[in-house]
Formats: sequence, C-alpha cells, structure tokens
Amino acid sequence: MKNFTTALLLLSLIFTACQPGAQTESQIDNAALTITEQSLLSHIEILSSDEFEGRAPATKGEELTINYITAELERIGVSPGMDDGTYTQEFPLLGQQVDGDMAAFTIFKDGEPVERLFYRSEFMAWPSNEAERVNVRDAEVVYVGYGIQAPEFNWDDYKDVDVEGKILVFKNSDPSHDPEIFEGDSRLYYGRWSYKFEKAEEMGALGAIIIHTTPTAGYGWSVVENSWGRERFALKSGDAGAENKPEFSSWLTEESSEKLFSHAGLNLNEMLGAAASYDFSPVTLEGITVNVLLSAEYSDMSSRNVIGKIEGNDPELKDEYVIFSAHYDHLGITTPVDGDSINNGAHDNASGVAALLEMANSLKQVEGELKRSVLFMFVGAEEMGLLGSNYWAQNPTVHPGKVSANFNLDSMQIYGATNDVVLVGYGRNSLTDVMKRFAEEEGRTVMPDPQPEQGFFYRSDHFAYARVGIPAAYPNPGRDFIDKPANWNAVVDSLSAANYHSVSDEINEYWDMAGMEADTRLILKAAHYVINADEMMSWEDGDEFNAMRQEMLRDVQ
Repeated sequence: MKNFTTALLLLSLIFTACQPGAQTESQIDNAALTITEQSLLSHIEILSSDEFEGRAPATKGEELTINYITAELERIGVSPGMDDGTYTQEFPLLGQQVDGDMAAFTIFKDGEPVERLFYRSEFMAWPSNEAERVNVRDAEVVYVGYGIQAPEFNWDDYKDVDVEGKILVFKNSDPSHDPEIFEGDSRLYYGRWSYKFEKAEEMGALGAIIIHTTPTAGYGWSVVENSWGRERFALKSGDAGAENKPEFSSWLTEESSEKLFSHAGLNLNEMLGAAASYDFSPVTLEGITVNVLLSAEYSDMSSRNVIGKIEGNDPELKDEYVIFSAHYDHLGITTPVDGDSINNGAHDNASGVAALLEMANSLKQVEGELKRSVLFMFVGAEEMGLLGSNYWAQNPTVHPGKVSANFNLDSMQIYGATNDVVLVGYGRNSLTDVMKRFAEEEGRTVMPDPQPEQGFFYRSDHFAYARVGIPAAYPNPGRDFIDKPANWNAVVDSLSAANYHSVSDEINEYWDMAGMEADTRLILKAAHYVINADEMMSWEDGDEFNAMRQEMLRDVQ
C-alpha cells in the first residue's frame, strides 16, 4: 500500500501539472536540449581513451580523470562542494596485491592431499585481515547454504551450530523459490557476496568460500578472475578493525566446488538445492580439511571523490539537497587479452560521468529557479566495493536527513533509443512516481528491473546512500528499442556480457547515442521536479531502508 507521503506526492504531481508555467518547465526543457549525442560522446571519448589507462584508483589515470572532471565543473560554473573550498574529498585506501605464484589451495581427504587448485583458473583468494602472509592448515570445512540469518523471514541457516574457527562455504544469491520471502526472484542484500563475507566475520569464521556459478553470480568466472586478480583496494580498517576478520576470503569455480564436495561424498547440485529449505542446517564436509597459503603486499594510498555544488534559492529549502552520483573509476591495466591490457571502461562508467557532467551543465543554466541545493558526486573506487560512496556515507558532507534523493548514473543506454526506461528500485520509494510522470509525458514507460534476481539495487553507489536512509533510484537502459532489428536485445545482451569488466569495453560500431541522450534528458527533468518539490522524497512503508530514513530525519529535527 502506498504510504501517506506518496499519496501527497501524487496529488502534488497532478496539481503541478495544472499550473501555468509550473516549475518553469519550458526553461528546463530548453536546458535539456543542450544535452546531445555529441556532447555526451565527447566526454566518453576522452575518459575512455588509452591515455586515461582505465582510471584505476591511485594511478595516473585517476589523477587525469579527477583533473578532467574538476576542470569541467569549473568551466560549467559549478562551485566546489567541500567546506574547505575544494572539489575533492580524499579517503584512505589500503592496496593489496596477492602473489599469484605463491597462492595455494589444497584439499585433503583424511589427511592426504587429493586436489591442488590453480590460482586464477580454479580459485581466487586474498587475506581478509590485512595480513602479509596467510598459512591456514588442516582447517575444517562447513557448508552453510546461503549463510543467511533473516529473522523477518524466520530464516536461519546456522541453526545455533557453532561455526567459529571453521572455513565456511556459501552458496551465492538468496532463496528465490517462494514469493513470500526474500521478495521472490528479487535478490536482496542477503544474496550479495559482500553479505557472505560480512557474515563470516560475524560468525567468527577462519575463512570464507563462495561457490561461483554464472546464474548465482550474474556473471562468468572471468569477471571474478579479473576483479579479484589484480591489486585490490579497501577502506583502511587499521589493526583494531582487521584483527577479528577471517584470515582469508575466496571464490571457487563450480568445477572446483564439485571436487571439494565430491571428496566428502556429497553432490554439489544436491547441496545447492538443499539450501532452499527452511530446515537447512550446516553440513560439515566429513574427512575434508584444506590448506590455504597466501602472500600479499600492501601499499598505503588514497583516492578522492569529486564533489560539485549548485546552491538552491529557497530560504527554507536551500539547506536540503538532491545528490547525483556516478563513479569515475574502472579496472585500470590488467592481464593482456589479445595484446590489449587497458580496461577503458567506456560504458562502465565513462557514460555515467558524461551524463552527470551534461546534467550539471543543464542545471547550471536554470540555477536561479532551483529551490534545493544540488550535489554532483563523482565517486572513486566503486569497482572495489563502492568505497568512495561508502566513505561519503560514513563521513557525509551534508547530513543524510537533509538529502531528499539520490539519482545514480552507472552504465547508460548506448545501444539506441527505447520506448521504455528501467528503474532499479522501482516501487521502493516516491522517485518511481516522479519518473513515471515525466516518462509518460514523452510517451515512454518506466519498467521495473527485468533481472531482479541479479540484485542490481545493491551493486552500485546508490546503495551506499540508501543505507543511510536517502531515497535512491538507479535508472537503467530500457529494452523496447526503436527502429532496431528484431534480435537487437540478443545482440545487446551478448555485447554487454562480453564487454563487462573487460578490455573490450570501448566505443564501437554498435553504439547509438540517441538512447543516452533521451534518457539523460528524462532523468534531468524528473530530478528538476524533485529539486523543487514541496516535500522531500520518501521510502515506502515497510521498505528495508525506511527505518534508517526516519532515524536520519529525527536527527535533523
């Protein structure tokens, strides 16, 4: 059921539509026209060029990217967003590079070695506790199914079994067989790999292993290998924060997981299926122990968020904000593929940065009519676990209770115009009704995420803002293409799968910027309404983030 605030929003939308010149929509319409295919593409061409070296954190490429974004904000006339008069919020990072030649994962059966797995092709692992060396020996292994404790669904995969000091093996994702729990096919945070590792720490585990399958991960093994096989970054935890963490975290391929289970006399597919039961209890892999040897080098470094600001004009509302976000980082330079080692990240996420810069330019043209203030946040280290946006959420430059909404831009529509636009987070907060209204004015429709099982709501920077209560939305490319071949979606799906986190994420002959132009203009108009709305945006009653929202609102009363 819609909550009272959403009902008021709908009435406000109707009332606003009837007012002559309401929100001076002609001005924002004219400003939107400055967003063009070429203006967007020009940013992407620069940001995804080889000169920028894939924009990895703490590299020359990141420095070039920050300089470019800052220069563009200055050119547009967007003010620095930090209290010290600068555009950048620095945050500390700990770089970690695992020595792949030294990494070893050995499975023992009754004390005898039966499998030695190969780093990269069969397993990925890294120290979780910021140690230079991990030497786990004769460790017991326990399969914990999904490894979820969710009292609201009466779900507990641990059943009071003491798993402290054990290596825990997790099935990825969350239960999807029952529409009454875990939102059916929609993946919640319980289904994210990050939750599994956090839970292993909470349970006092010695180590954590996630079983990789393409359906449960949403991507192939190559993404795991590429993402975790290079230098990794984390927000520095310090000695006190690292001492209670598991010694290592890891992924195993499906084939390696089959070997692990078979040596215990278990069938992997049967065990994966058993995890779907309320009655599941942890399963010890009898007779199985593992040795894990890892060596890692560390480097202290930092990354930066780039924050620009346009100040609002309403005396009562200008200390409230709307945040636009886009991550500027990508994977940098990795193992060569056909002689190419630069992950240019044209789609992911030079496209989002380009859209955000062009939206800043458009809003600057109508700044005199903006009631609330606007923050443009270009965040770093997203690819390493939303680190830049998480740092801002932990160290906010404005109180989250003063933020009406977040629009997150990540991997825009680059394959042509569509009749629809997808909204990740559809129906979760009042931004859905705003997006629907402005889409309908253009004869377009707003659709929910067609792949809710992939948990996209928890996989980009809007999640960091949502966790501190800010109503957030993540517009995504639509699927109802205009003037494209009948098989175009299949072509797009194939291209997306091949290019995701790959050196092939570059501008190519399949790109058609008409869709990105249309989507960016639509998001701009919807956001313009939110900036000037009488009420701040809100979560629906019962949403998992609503309680935090209410807490944040009480903090600023």
